[in-house]
Amino acid sequence: MAELLRNPSVMLKARAELKEKIGSKQVEETDIPKLPYLHAIIKETMRLHPAGPLMLPHKVTEAGVEIGGFTLPKDARVMINVWAIGRDSTAWSEPDIFMPERFLLREVDFHGQNFEFIPFGSGRKLCPGLPLAVKSIPLILASMLHEFEWRLPDGIRHSDVDLNDRFGTSLALVTPLHAVPLPVIATD
Repeated sequence: MAELLRNPSVMLKARAELKEKIGSKQVEETDIPKLPYLHAIIKETMRLHPAGPLMLPHKVTEAGVEIGGFTLPKDARVMINVWAIGRDSTAWSEPDIFMPERFLLREVDFHGQNFEFIPFGSGRKLCPGLPLAVKSIPLILASMLHEFEWRLPDGIRHSDVDLNDRFGTSLALVTPLHAVPLPVIATD
């Protein structure tokens, strides 16, 4: 939501997609596959702000394993920095820019098959919450955008939204986000 408030043109485009594909009815789970731009927003947000910035440590099981020109000793612990991978300029053009359109042109999913995009990890250490996240995040975000117009409190400009992350076991914004929801669709 912080990225959408910082980038109002992206939010408007998402709301236009929802209006075109869903109309005035409430968003249902069956509507979610019809929303490619919404999915692109979610992927781009997870690229820049992965919930878990570091994967669980991996233990080197053989002596002499080489990665990127470095030889790792047996029993060394290796941590993969998902946050840094999402901002790697060799994998992403303009990596620090929020640009959901990049995912409309690129077949990349959450399942850990594309090393440049692993917000849920990969392989045996794939996050067990992936199926829940893949189902719930699009439905929740689509509902929030479709049923409310979101604004910043008076006196706060879009450029004032602080997107700096606080590192820990999980990522959170350094500055709490304050947003004002204005109802769009009356619900029964």
